[in-house]
Amino acid sequence: MPDFPWDLLEPAKALARRHPDGIVDLSVGTPVDPVPASIRAALAAASDAPGYPLTAGSPALRAAIAGWLARSCGADPETVGVLPTIGSKELVGWLPTLLGVGPGDVVVIPRVCYPTYEVGARLAGAEVVRADALTALGPDPRVRLLWVNSPSNPTGRVLPPEHLRKVVGWARERGVVVASDECYLSLGWEETPTSILAPAVSGADHANLLAVHSLSKRSNLAGYRAGFVAGDPSIVGNLLAVRKHAGMIVPAPVQAAMVAALGDEAHVVEQRTRYSARREVLRDSLVKAGFEITHSTAGLYLWASRGEDCWATVDWLARRGILVAPGAFYGPAGDRHVRVALTATDERVATAAERLLR
Repeated sequence: MPDFPWDLLEPAKALARRHPDGIVDLSVGTPVDPVPASIRAALAAASDAPGYPLTAGSPALRAAIAGWLARSCGADPETVGVLPTIGSKELVGWLPTLLGVGPGDVVVIPRVCYPTYEVGARLAGAEVVRADALTALGPDPRVRLLWVNSPSNPTGRVLPPEHLRKVVGWARERGVVVASDECYLSLGWEETPTSILAPAVSGADHANLLAVHSLSKRSNLAGYRAGFVAGDPSIVGNLLAVRKHAGMIVPAPVQAAMVAALGDEAHVVEQRTRYSARREVLRDSLVKAGFEITHSTAGLYLWASRGEDCWATVDWLARRGILVAPGAFYGPAGDRHVRVALTATDERVATAAERLLR
């Protein structure tokens, strides 16, 4: 297994903490804003839950997920398979194993991407191939699973529908499962992301497709571990069967909170507004400080570069009390960028901007 990335950031964190006005931590995409009151109320109302919840999710939750997918992704609620997960990272980390991927198989991940895609493949004993273009893969019959991520973590890149459509066609011709990480789908800024389940991409057919979603960012529910996977009903059914044996169950109160969250878009708009304002402040100050911003048209991060090794940039910012994530965490191709998260309070974001412009 690779080193746990965040352990490597401890020296920079210690340096940033020595700043006389305190650290501004923009390294991890963990929400800092309150959980909406209606969601907390739903959690509390369901807290008397002495029995085992359904691994498949309550009927109310399954209906809420399907309804949200229809409204936000264009998926057919009558034919899409849905399954709640204990956050999205758990599903990402164990998906290859749950699908029966193992030694001798290949999992394809983007060249610059969320580290857990690689971790999940290694947990299953599979080989990892990084590729952004299908032509780079060749006719390798060992490919079993292909990850796409739009909007991307860390780059904020949005894959256009025509690109996703080519991926779907390529995968279906070869019997490959496409897993699309869409956890930042609601955070489009300069571009509007498209789900892999959208008819313009899937052809109104969910075969071979899985979309992974999370309520951590859109609803500030990272602490609840509330996510779900949706798509090909036969694949989702197989995932459910394995998860029943493994005891991978979302707690009943969290399921109730998810129903409330998925039925309310007002709080999502409110949170988007917060992130949009923070994004403008950080983007403007980074550019004025000499950074180049690449992609970053959607999602929760700015992908920034000073044209040097990412660890040198991490150190430059840490000496100003600002902590960011080095691009090398996300693959060798990210070694000249840093990832700057929008997840800090308005006060801390303003403080970061002031320090950048000194």
